[in-house]
Amino acid sequence: MIYKKIILVFSIFALTSCAELQQVVNNMPTQLDSATISNGLREALNMGIDKQVTRLTQKNGFYNNQLVKILLPQELQKVEQTLRDIGLGSLADEGVKALNHAAEDAVKQATPIFVDAVKGITFTDAKNILMGADNSATSYLEQRTDKALYSKFHPVIQSSFAKVGADQIWNNIINRYNAVPFVQKVNPDLTDYVTNEALKGVFTMIAVEEKDIRNNISARTTPLLRRVFSLQDGTIKN
Repeated sequence: MIYKKIILVFSIFALTSCAELQQVVNNMPTQLDSATISNGLREALNMGIDKQVTRLTQKNGFYNNQLVKILLPQELQKVEQTLRDIGLGSLADEGVKALNHAAEDAVKQATPIFVDAVKGITFTDAKNILMGADNSATSYLEQRTDKALYSKFHPVIQSSFAKVGADQIWNNIINRYNAVPFVQKVNPDLTDYVTNEALKGVFTMIAVEEKDIRNNISARTTPLLRRVFSLQDGTIKN
Protein backbone atom coordinates (compact mmCIF):
# COMPACT_ATOMS: atom_id res chain seq x y z
CA MET A 1 0.00 0.00 0.00
CA ILE A 2 2.79 2.37 0.95
CA TYR A 3 4.69 1.31 -2.17
CA LYS A 4 1.69 2.21 -4.36
CA LYS A 5 1.43 5.64 -2.75
CA ILE A 6 5.11 6.28 -3.39
CA ILE A 7 4.66 5.27 -7.03
CA LEU A 8 1.63 7.57 -7.29
CA VAL A 9 3.52 10.54 -5.81
CA PHE A 10 6.43 10.03 -8.20
CA SER A 11 4.05 9.67 -11.13
CA ILE A 12 2.34 12.96 -10.29
CA PHE A 13 5.74 14.63 -9.86
CA ALA A 14 6.93 13.24 -13.17
CA LEU A 15 3.79 14.38 -14.96
CA THR A 16 4.07 17.83 -13.40
CA SER A 17 7.74 18.07 -14.35
CA CYS A 18 6.95 16.99 -17.89
CA ALA A 19 4.21 19.62 -18.12
CA GLU A 20 6.56 22.31 -16.83
CA LEU A 21 9.31 21.14 -19.16
CA GLN A 22 6.92 21.27 -22.10
CA GLN A 23 5.91 24.78 -21.11
CA VAL A 24 9.57 25.83 -21.06
CA VAL A 25 10.09 24.27 -24.49
CA ASN A 26 6.97 26.00 -25.82
CA ASN A 27 8.25 29.33 -24.54
CA MET A 28 11.72 28.92 -25.99
CA PRO A 29 12.36 31.36 -28.85
CA THR A 30 11.95 30.09 -32.37
CA GLN A 31 15.16 30.34 -34.39
CA LEU A 32 15.10 33.24 -36.82
CA ASP A 33 17.34 33.53 -39.83
CA SER A 34 19.87 36.33 -40.12
CA ALA A 35 17.84 38.16 -42.77
CA THR A 36 14.80 38.38 -40.49
CA ILE A 37 16.90 39.63 -37.56
CA SER A 38 18.60 42.19 -39.83
CA ASN A 39 15.21 43.45 -40.97
CA GLY A 40 14.12 43.78 -37.36
CA LEU A 41 17.23 45.75 -36.48
CA ARG A 42 16.67 48.06 -39.45
CA GLU A 43 13.07 48.58 -38.41
CA ALA A 44 14.19 49.53 -34.90
CA LEU A 45 16.70 52.03 -36.30
CA ASN A 46 14.09 53.49 -38.64
CA MET A 47 11.73 53.87 -35.71
CA GLY A 48 14.49 55.76 -33.91
CA ILE A 49 14.67 58.16 -36.83
CA ASP A 50 10.90 58.46 -37.08
CA LYS A 51 10.18 58.95 -33.37
CA GLN A 52 13.32 60.45 -31.87
CA VAL A 53 15.38 62.15 -34.59
CA THR A 54 12.35 64.06 -35.82
CA ARG A 55 12.17 65.64 -32.35
CA LEU A 56 15.47 67.33 -33.17
CA THR A 57 13.88 69.05 -36.16
CA GLN A 58 11.30 70.84 -34.02
CA LYS A 59 11.88 74.42 -32.85
CA ASN A 60 14.77 74.36 -30.37
CA GLY A 61 14.96 70.59 -30.87
CA PHE A 62 18.68 70.60 -30.14
CA TYR A 63 18.86 73.60 -27.85
CA ASN A 64 16.23 72.37 -25.37
CA ASN A 65 17.41 68.75 -25.34
CA GLN A 66 20.18 68.29 -22.79
CA LEU A 67 21.17 64.95 -24.35
CA VAL A 68 22.24 66.60 -27.60
CA LYS A 69 22.47 70.36 -26.99
CA ILE A 70 25.48 71.73 -28.85
CA LEU A 71 27.79 73.74 -26.61
CA LEU A 72 30.76 75.77 -27.73
CA PRO A 73 33.96 73.91 -28.56
CA GLN A 74 36.79 74.29 -26.06
CA GLU A 75 38.65 76.76 -28.26
CA LEU A 76 35.62 79.10 -28.19
CA GLN A 77 34.88 78.88 -24.48
CA LYS A 78 37.40 81.67 -23.90
CA VAL A 79 35.53 83.71 -26.53
CA GLU A 80 32.26 83.17 -24.66
CA GLN A 81 33.80 84.10 -21.32
CA THR A 82 35.45 87.22 -22.73
CA LEU A 83 32.15 88.38 -24.26
CA ARG A 84 30.39 87.90 -20.95
CA ASP A 85 33.17 89.72 -19.10
CA ILE A 86 32.73 92.79 -21.32
CA GLY A 87 28.94 92.78 -21.04
CA LEU A 88 28.09 90.92 -24.23
CA GLY A 89 26.54 87.85 -22.62
CA SER A 90 23.44 88.09 -24.79
CA LEU A 91 25.61 87.90 -27.91
CA ALA A 92 27.27 84.76 -26.55
CA ASP A 93 23.84 83.23 -25.89
CA GLU A 94 22.76 84.12 -29.41
CA GLY A 95 25.84 82.38 -30.79
CA VAL A 96 25.10 79.12 -28.97
CA LYS A 97 21.47 79.19 -30.12
CA ALA A 98 22.58 79.83 -33.71
CA LEU A 99 24.71 76.66 -33.73
CA ASN A 100 21.82 74.60 -32.42
CA HIS A 101 19.35 76.13 -34.88
CA ALA A 102 21.70 75.31 -37.77
CA ALA A 103 21.84 71.66 -36.63
CA GLU A 104 18.06 71.59 -36.21
CA ASP A 105 17.49 72.87 -39.74
CA ALA A 106 20.12 70.56 -41.24
CA VAL A 107 18.66 67.42 -39.66
CA LYS A 108 15.26 68.42 -41.00
CA GLN A 109 16.70 68.56 -44.52
CA ALA A 110 18.94 65.53 -44.16
CA THR A 111 16.59 62.97 -42.59
CA PRO A 112 16.40 61.03 -45.90
CA ILE A 113 20.19 60.64 -45.72
CA PHE A 114 19.86 58.75 -42.43
CA VAL A 115 16.96 56.65 -43.75
CA ASP A 116 19.06 55.65 -46.77
CA ALA A 117 21.98 54.78 -44.48
CA VAL A 118 19.77 52.38 -42.52
CA LYS A 119 18.40 50.81 -45.72
CA GLY A 120 21.87 50.25 -47.10
CA ILE A 121 23.52 48.80 -43.99
CA THR A 122 24.44 45.10 -43.98
CA PHE A 123 24.53 43.40 -40.59
CA THR A 124 27.39 40.90 -40.77
CA ASP A 125 26.48 39.26 -37.45
CA ALA A 126 22.88 40.23 -36.82
CA LYS A 127 22.21 37.81 -33.95
CA ASN A 128 25.19 39.00 -31.89
CA ILE A 129 24.11 42.60 -32.42
CA LEU A 130 20.56 41.72 -31.38
CA MET A 131 21.79 40.00 -28.21
CA GLY A 132 24.26 42.80 -27.45
CA ALA A 133 24.09 46.05 -25.50
CA ASP A 134 21.13 48.43 -25.52
CA ASN A 135 22.69 50.53 -28.29
CA SER A 136 24.44 47.80 -30.29
CA ALA A 137 22.50 48.34 -33.53
CA THR A 138 22.95 52.11 -33.32
CA SER A 139 26.68 51.76 -32.65
CA TYR A 140 26.99 49.37 -35.58
CA LEU A 141 25.20 51.86 -37.83
CA GLU A 142 27.41 54.71 -36.64
CA GLN A 143 30.68 52.81 -37.13
CA ARG A 144 29.79 51.85 -40.67
CA THR A 145 28.16 55.04 -41.93
CA ASP A 146 29.76 57.90 -39.99
CA LYS A 147 32.30 58.94 -42.63
CA ALA A 148 29.83 58.67 -45.50
CA LEU A 149 27.19 60.55 -43.54
CA TYR A 150 29.68 63.31 -42.69
CA SER A 151 30.48 63.93 -46.37
CA LYS A 152 26.77 64.15 -47.20
CA PHE A 153 25.77 66.09 -44.09
CA HIS A 154 28.55 68.70 -44.09
CA PRO A 155 27.21 70.71 -47.06
CA VAL A 156 23.72 70.58 -45.55
CA ILE A 157 25.08 72.10 -42.34
CA GLN A 158 26.89 74.74 -44.37
CA SER A 159 23.67 75.64 -46.13
CA SER A 160 21.77 75.73 -42.85
CA PHE A 161 24.32 78.11 -41.32
CA ALA A 162 23.44 80.65 -43.99
CA LYS A 163 19.72 79.85 -43.87
CA VAL A 164 19.30 80.51 -40.13
CA GLY A 165 21.80 83.38 -40.09
CA ALA A 166 24.33 81.56 -37.93
CA ASP A 167 27.19 82.53 -40.24
CA GLN A 168 26.48 86.26 -39.81
CA ILE A 169 26.02 85.91 -36.06
CA TRP A 170 29.34 84.13 -35.67
CA ASN A 171 31.20 86.47 -38.00
CA ASN A 172 30.00 89.28 -35.75
CA ILE A 173 31.01 87.40 -32.60
CA ILE A 174 34.47 86.52 -33.89
CA ASN A 175 35.08 90.06 -35.16
CA ARG A 176 34.01 91.54 -31.81
CA TYR A 177 36.23 89.13 -29.93
CA ASN A 178 39.26 89.59 -32.16
CA ALA A 179 38.91 93.37 -31.71
CA VAL A 180 39.42 93.03 -27.93
CA PRO A 181 42.99 94.16 -27.06
CA PHE A 182 45.59 91.49 -26.27
CA VAL A 183 43.43 88.45 -27.05
CA GLN A 184 44.71 85.64 -29.23
CA LYS A 185 42.70 85.82 -32.41
CA VAL A 186 40.49 82.87 -33.39
CA ASN A 187 39.07 81.58 -36.63
CA PRO A 188 37.30 78.30 -35.85
CA ASP A 189 35.80 75.89 -38.39
CA LEU A 190 32.31 75.87 -36.93
CA THR A 191 30.78 74.03 -39.88
CA ASP A 192 32.98 71.02 -39.20
CA TYR A 193 32.29 71.20 -35.47
CA VAL A 194 28.52 71.44 -35.80
CA THR A 195 28.46 68.68 -38.43
CA ASN A 196 30.14 66.29 -36.00
CA GLU A 197 28.00 67.39 -33.05
CA ALA A 198 24.76 67.12 -35.03
CA LEU A 199 25.65 63.62 -36.22
CA LYS A 200 26.46 62.67 -32.65
CA GLY A 201 23.05 63.99 -31.61
CA VAL A 202 21.27 61.98 -34.30
CA PHE A 203 22.91 58.73 -33.20
CA THR A 204 22.18 59.56 -29.55
CA MET A 205 18.47 59.86 -30.26
CA ILE A 206 18.36 56.69 -32.39
CA ALA A 207 19.97 54.88 -29.45
CA VAL A 208 17.25 56.21 -27.12
CA GLU A 209 14.60 54.46 -29.21
CA GLU A 210 16.62 51.27 -29.60
CA LYS A 211 16.97 51.04 -25.82
CA ASP A 212 13.23 51.54 -25.39
CA ILE A 213 12.43 48.79 -27.89
CA ARG A 214 14.84 46.42 -26.20
CA ASN A 215 13.54 47.06 -22.69
CA ASN A 216 9.88 47.92 -23.18
CA ILE A 217 7.71 45.33 -24.92
CA SER A 218 4.99 47.90 -25.55
CA ALA A 219 7.48 49.90 -27.66
CA ARG A 220 7.61 47.01 -30.16
CA THR A 221 4.72 48.24 -32.21
CA THR A 222 5.03 45.92 -35.22
CA PRO A 223 4.90 42.12 -35.54
CA LEU A 224 8.49 42.07 -36.82
CA LEU A 225 9.81 44.03 -33.84
CA ARG A 226 7.93 41.79 -31.42
CA ARG A 227 9.18 38.63 -33.10
CA VAL A 228 12.82 39.66 -33.42
CA PHE A 229 13.38 41.44 -30.13
CA SER A 230 11.58 38.77 -28.14
CA LEU A 231 14.65 36.61 -28.79
CA GLN A 232 16.54 38.62 -26.20
CA ASP A 233 13.64 38.07 -23.75
CA GLY A 234 13.54 34.34 -24.39
CA THR A 235 9.92 34.43 -25.61
CA ILE A 236 8.31 34.88 -29.01
CA LYS A 237 5.46 37.38 -28.88
CA ASN A 238 2.80 36.90 -31.55
